Amino acid sequence: MTRFFSFVFFLFSALVYSQTSTITGTITLRNGAPVINAHVYIKQLNKFSTTNDNGVFEFRKVPYGVHKIEVTSIEITDTTFRIEVNTENKIVNYTVESSKDVELSEVLVVGKSKEKIVETQGFAVDVIKTKEAGIRNIQTNELLNQTVGVRIRQNGGLGSAVNYNINGLSGNAVRIFIDGIPISTYGSSFNLNSIPPSMIERIEVYKGVVPGHLSNDALGGAINVVLKEDAKNSFTASASYGSFNTSQLNFNGLYRFKNSGFTIKASGFFNYSDNDYEVWGSNVYNIQPNGQLQYVRAKRFNDAFRSYGGIIEAGFTDVKWADKFLIGFTGSDSYNEIQHGAFMTIPYKGRFTEADASIVSLTYSKKDILTKGLDFNLHGLYGERNRVINDTVKWNYNWYGEKSLDLNGQPILRPQGAQQGEPTIANINRKVSSIRTGLSYSLNKNHKFLLNHLFSAVDRKDDDEIRSVLERRFMGTRYLHKNITSLSYELNAFNNKLKASVFGKNYQQHIERTNPTVETIDDEPTYVEDVVSNNTSIQGYGVATSYQISPLITVLASAEKAVRLPTENEVFGDAGDNIIENPNIRPETSNNINLGLKLGTFTIKKHDLSLATNVFYRNIKDRIGTQVQTSLNSNVQVLPFENQGDVISKGIDAELNYTYNNNLRIVLNASKLDLTYKNQFNERKVPNEPTFTINTNAQYQFKNILQEKAELNVFYNFMFVDTFNYLLEPYGNNAGTDFFDVPQQFIHDAGVSYMFPSKKVVLSLDMKNIFNKRAFDNFAVQKPGRAFYIKLNYTINNL
Repeated sequence: MTRFFSFVFFLFSALVYSQTSTITGTITLRNGAPVINAHVYIKQLNKFSTTNDNGVFEFRKVPYGVHKIEVTSIEITDTTFRIEVNTENKIVNYTVESSKDVELSEVLVVGKSKEKIVETQGFAVDVIKTKEAGIRNIQTNELLNQTVGVRIRQNGGLGSAVNYNINGLSGNAVRIFIDGIPISTYGSSFNLNSIPPSMIERIEVYKGVVPGHLSNDALGGAINVVLKEDAKNSFTASASYGSFNTSQLNFNGLYRFKNSGFTIKASGFFNYSDNDYEVWGSNVYNIQPNGQLQYVRAKRFNDAFRSYGGIIEAGFTDVKWADKFLIGFTGSDSYNEIQHGAFMTIPYKGRFTEADASIVSLTYSKKDILTKGLDFNLHGLYGERNRVINDTVKWNYNWYGEKSLDLNGQPILRPQGAQQGEPTIANINRKVSSIRTGLSYSLNKNHKFLLNHLFSAVDRKDDDEIRSVLERRFMGTRYLHKNITSLSYELNAFNNKLKASVFGKNYQQHIERTNPTVETIDDEPTYVEDVVSNNTSIQGYGVATSYQISPLITVLASAEKAVRLPTENEVFGDAGDNIIENPNIRPETSNNINLGLKLGTFTIKKHDLSLATNVFYRNIKDRIGTQVQTSLNSNVQVLPFENQGDVISKGIDAELNYTYNNNLRIVLNASKLDLTYKNQFNERKVPNEPTFTINTNAQYQFKNILQEKAELNVFYNFMFVDTFNYLLEPYGNNAGTDFFDVPQQFIHDAGVSYMFPSKKVVLSLDMKNIFNKRAFDNFAVQKPGRAFYIKLNYTINNL
């Protein structure tokens, strides 16, 4: 580590200085009105920008000299300006002419947004914009759940365990990143349940084939959350309140001093919910003293969740020696009550977890370091994560929160003395470190090479405060570290019509687990160490290509031999997540193939239409999944992960986008897959995985409502999930039963938001699950029913 950082700081002293400028400009009409969403282009530098609601655009890193700026928009006459750049900060104001009213059968706009650039690299990827979601009372996971091919599996309400499914592959096969850093580094108290869309710039969802620069063992896909990094000085805050006593607060701010480049960024969040929503159905019952089952409709009573946290970073941005140099601190804390185990059959009372994390970070990036075309970035993290599982209540409870009674009217004790197993105040202490480095070299505009490396390590100690002093002297220790290196080559050819990426990845992992055990030696109890240690080394490779047949038709194909190493929790277990350890679990591999087609955007008068579809195939060996259950056993509340054998996932997803007059927006997407498990005896459907989903989103914008320049937006979302079996599909004589089926789900949400004329204040109201239908994900665990939320957003774009 010392040598590595010494090398980094040596690079700082060897930088080649170059003169560049930041151009900030305003485009207005003759009447003074701002030109919104105009495309601004410096062709010789291949730089694009788009004007905001105030008609403001910005270019960064513009070399000194004379440049030609082209401005295009449907509401103005195309205009070209020349500008001489000779100062570090250049401010310009342009006045343009309105275009004449001309009816067009088709409009073709040349130039690509960041989202479009990502989506046309050849990977099967969707980019989610969060601008509109940020002003609504919608969780980041809900936003992902509306994305084609993605299914978010949540065990209940706010704060409950979440499982991400992409094209049939789920759990840890799907990796989550925050700005390219694995989110697992930050701990359970900092996750996508906590990060609101208002703090996020965009979300990239990669399906099956993951680019080399993310450098992780994402076998089934990856979700990369890009946090806001606004070049302007800004501040955003929001507060919401709603059903189940749910409160959420968050803020996000940035300030940069122009002369020195000193920058400070801060963001924070607070979440709380009682999660006391009603549950009912075949898994919700009280056991009477005589043993009979009494099916009830009751509120969850031990499911409260609270989390808070934040990030603060300080350093320099856009200076000669660094594009970004920031030192940061991330802190978070959470409290989560646990209502039941893997199934809903036995309610708990008094079982809860607490978690906290303290992480320091260093971020450095510089383009054209040492030589033109050579870019370097580094992100290092080090800190501590702690988790406590508290379970000491010995009584049995029913769904009314009352103690269960026997025939004599006496309270019933839990079999092992606590809600889930033996009494425990288990402490898990983790020291975590992660270093992600990237080096890229652009030989020219057509050829680029990338070298990326990720090192991550977890040093974990398990303890239990209920143990005796002697027992605690022999604490269990767990150690896991992995190195993932990727080398990529990117090609642009035929005037950027053909794009290709070829990459190889090397995976290495070392695990070591030590458990104290008691053995009888010479009739005396003696503590000895049970040690399991193993090393893994495996390689993967892949390719992604896209070809633009025409400006409106793009074909995409990608394939990868993907690898997924077992995670810390899968190897070492975690009682708070109902997971038993399995130190002998093996890596899983998969041959992933995607073939996609993007059509549009087609513009006819006021109508915009685009279509995207992707056909996929996954052949998984040694799939890692939760131990398959063949029956509903109320005594089974914790499950290990295991290698389940070979699984085939194949299917198709498609998405249609329609816009009318920039006011009405409709998105319709569907995903259909077939997920089968094969062994030497038979072939059966993989349980607990939905295979057919549909999402529909609609939004209509009314302008000048109640006040001039005010906006009223109306939202609607519909989600359909087809029936699926949450236990292993019955076989032989028992085939055809639907007792363990999760029924079809039809969920409707609606919302409305009002933006005041200042554009600084937005008030929104959201209604979730309007018709109060039962909604399920994992093992038929019921999620919240009808709920209402109100939210207030306040934004300052220019401090």
